[in-house]
Amino acid sequence: MAGTGMFSEILDGDVYKYYSDGDWKKSSSGKTVAIVNPTTRKTQYKVQACTQEEVNKVMESAKSAQKAWAKTPLWKRAELLHKAAAILKEHKAPIAQCLIKEIAKPAKDSVTEVVRSGDLISYTAEEGVRILGEGKFLVSDSFPGNDRTKYCLTSKIPLGVVLAIPPFNYPVNLAVSKIGPALIAGNSLVLKPPTQGAVSCLHMVHCFHLAGFPKGLISCVTGKGSEIGDFLTMHPGVNCISFTGGDTGIAISKKAGMIPLQMELGGKDACIVLEDADLDLVAANIIKGGFSYSGQRCTAIKVVLVMESVADALVEKVKARVAKLRVGPPENDCDITPVVTESSANFIEGLVLDAKEKGATFCQQYKREGNLIWPLLLDNVRPDMRIAWEEPFGPILPLIRINSVEEGIYHCNASNFGLQGCVFTKDINKAVLISDAMETGTVQINSAPARGPDHFPFQVNQNFLKMLHIVLLFT
Repeated sequence: MAGTGMFSEILDGDVYKYYSDGDWKKSSSGKTVAIVNPTTRKTQYKVQACTQEEVNKVMESAKSAQKAWAKTPLWKRAELLHKAAAILKEHKAPIAQCLIKEIAKPAKDSVTEVVRSGDLISYTAEEGVRILGEGKFLVSDSFPGNDRTKYCLTSKIPLGVVLAIPPFNYPVNLAVSKIGPALIAGNSLVLKPPTQGAVSCLHMVHCFHLAGFPKGLISCVTGKGSEIGDFLTMHPGVNCISFTGGDTGIAISKKAGMIPLQMELGGKDACIVLEDADLDLVAANIIKGGFSYSGQRCTAIKVVLVMESVADALVEKVKARVAKLRVGPPENDCDITPVVTESSANFIEGLVLDAKEKGATFCQQYKREGNLIWPLLLDNVRPDMRIAWEEPFGPILPLIRINSVEEGIYHCNASNFGLQGCVFTKDINKAVLISDAMETGTVQINSAPARGPDHFPFQVNQNFLKMLHIVLLFT
């Protein structure tokens, strides 16, 4: 059970503590932040509302601990990370329970997230030892006009204090994807978890605590964004910010100043379907890519761009599969579970009503109960509809009929998002050419967009340099 057994230390009455300088503490504010269960829409957990002064103390401890940690041998850093990974995987059940209650993630997927996170920590430790154990040696006469009179030896050194802010939808996995690399590289880490997902993060951090990391090296502060959000991101003690989320990242980038930023802020991942595509394969991947975890994934398929000649056939195949999706509570391992908040559900409903008003074809009846929204495929979506461009982050999928490949590429590239996309065709030459033309960080061929496997590059398209990763599916 959450907050019991080995995790009882992190709970005070009915309020979870925050983690600072190697101890679990209550905030001097005397205030708490409520975490609402998306299914019941009632308060499930409470966490501390930390103060700015407590944040200052966390930063002081992080800075001090980092100096000593940077001198810790790589093998020792890796050893502790492996230990944390083992503890995390061993206690997957209570952490998965938190994910079910906090973010309505299906039970099976919740367990998978914790196990996957442990594996990622271990992989990070191994890669860190390999990559950071190598230096680079240069000689001066490799540049024109120079003799071999100088030698240059370069190696990687830590940045300092890393502020990590993961999103609600993968609060454990996307937290450790920041924590693992930061720690193996010799940095200290301050974690600001999302409100929905905070208790899962606190349980995960306790696994690092039990692994024996030095005091102050890892901290986890909870609280209201209005009180400590900007204070954290603008804090002079922070040397790097890693943020995964939405538009908040834009505000952070404007306020953070001259420090490294690593961000992923969402996607409108396009699925381009050509005439020769295997439509059964396409339909299966649309269900997997568009509706898994109720579409609350940055790499979810967010718009289908299908050639007119095969659109009718594809729509029928997708409709048949949508009808088989199970809708209900996460405890029952349903395919479609409540979206994370009432405000999210209201936003999704706004997109649906706009599409209805402008003439989209509803392939299913729109149905909503509280935060639970039934899966809906919208056919004949046009560019003047909000759903064609905005990211619903819910089980609503628009389908736009196109008459040429160029039309599909144009729509994909006209989006404000540039995360991932996918192409379905049996012609590998067309697939590669289209992938190269799509202005997205990653393109999946004959497979739905996905972040994993976790060791694959997860690249966001940038304005200055396009880092294109093409992922081929082998069967």
